[in-house]
Amino acid sequence: MSSAFCASCGAPLSPGARFCHRCGQAAGEAVLSGGAPTPGVASVRAQAPNQTLPWAVAAIALLALIALVAGQRFNRRPAVADTPVAAPQGSGPFAGGGNPGDGAPTGGPTGAERPVRAPDISAMSPDERALRLFNRVVSLAEQGKKDSVRFFSPMALMAFQSLPTPTLLQRFELGRIAQLVDVPEIAAAQADTILRASPTHLLGLSLASVAAGMKGSNTVQAGFDRRLLDAAATERAKNLPEYEVTKNDIDAAVARARTNIAGGSGGAARNPK
Repeated sequence: MSSAFCASCGAPLSPGARFCHRCGQAAGEAVLSGGAPTPGVASVRAQAPNQTLPWAVAAIALLALIALVAGQRFNRRPAVADTPVAAPQGSGPFAGGGNPGDGAPTGGPTGAERPVRAPDISAMSPDERALRLFNRVVSLAEQGKKDSVRFFSPMALMAFQSLPTPTLLQRFELGRIAQLVDVPEIAAAQADTILRASPTHLLGLSLASVAAGMKGSNTVQAGFDRRLLDAAATERAKNLPEYEVTKNDIDAAVARARTNIAGGSGGAARNPK
């Protein structure tokens, strides 16, 4: 009597079985023969789905992973560190009082912005760093480059405020930067510190007058202007080193104070540049 064998795996089927006990293939697809069948086309087709299914699942999973990674990469917003800083532009190759490549704003006559790096001043001492930035900001202000002043002034303010023991001259320079970016509170605070150390110091009186004018306090400004004029001759006779360095600033402050007192308006010199 012929035995029935599973068409899928070739296992012998029990009489009356509806499914193969080994692979679960329906018994209706079994073949009758005297021995184990040689798998034919039907057998290969029956085996193919079982053999290729794991590979298909793995391929689909791999494609899904690639799509996920690609989506995250192309949809990611650039971080601040990925975006170059664009500095305000000047009109010449040495615009901003700096050299090419040191972070000074550069650009052509069209004013198109170019990504630039901030000045590399990490190798300087704190005093040198503060002085360099002060000179840069004042130079830009004298050239009327307001955008560049706003670009460099935060660095300059930070450099001065990080000095461990600022001198009276450095406090005046910090106040001047605050004046140029219209922050009277910093200018007034530095003037007050200078005057507490030396009540007739010309840099303190000059800075205090400017700060009062920036706040619109005409009466207070007039009082500092009078004190400045009264102390000018005596203080200059001291020949202090900071007076030599800031001679032009003191001359301008004295002239401004005389104009204000003569005109009877302490607010005429609001935020002078």
